[in-house]
Parts: sequence; structure tokens; C-alpha cells
Amino acid sequence: MKKFSDFSKESVLDGDKIKIDDIVNEEIELLAFNIKESKYKEKNYLTIQIKRNDKKYVAFTGSEVLIDQVKKYESELPFKTTIRKINKYYSLT
Repeated sequence: MKKFSDFSKESVLDGDKIKIDDIVNEEIELLAFNIKESKYKEKNYLTIQIKRNDKKYVAFTGSEVLIDQVKKYESELPFKTTIRKINKYYSLT
């Protein structure tokens, strides 16, 4: 008998919800992420799981820059980073 975890591509990210603006300019550890299609807009949104002060959190954003960056560096997870807000865009640094 197969187990769901053997074929599921989707992971459940646990942690308390946190606003992305609450972690801007702060070093965090990026643990995992999911990208899904938004129910409200015709674009994707990103869910990130982070560790901050030894506690796990999840944050949500529609930032296309962050989506592109996490996909590009997925093989390097987990890693430490800082999210910067540049004008109205978020970026990993």
C-alpha cells in the first residue's frame, strides 16, 4: 500500500503566522517554501517557512521577485538570509 508522503509534492509548513513586513531587514533562516495559485488574483503566491529566534513562522507574499529567488536557490535550503523591501518590492539579500 502506498503512503501519501511517498508521492505528494506538497509539504505542510508549520509555524505561527507572521507578516512579511515584520521580518524585513532581519536575518532569518529560510527553511522551506510552497508556491500556489491565488484564489483571488490570477497569479501565484509564496508561503515561506522561516526560523527566527529558534521559533518557526510562516509568511505569505505575492512577491514575484521572492518567488523567482526561492525557486532559483531551492537546492540550497535551508539558508540564512535577510528580506529587504526595495521601493514596493521584496528581495532576498
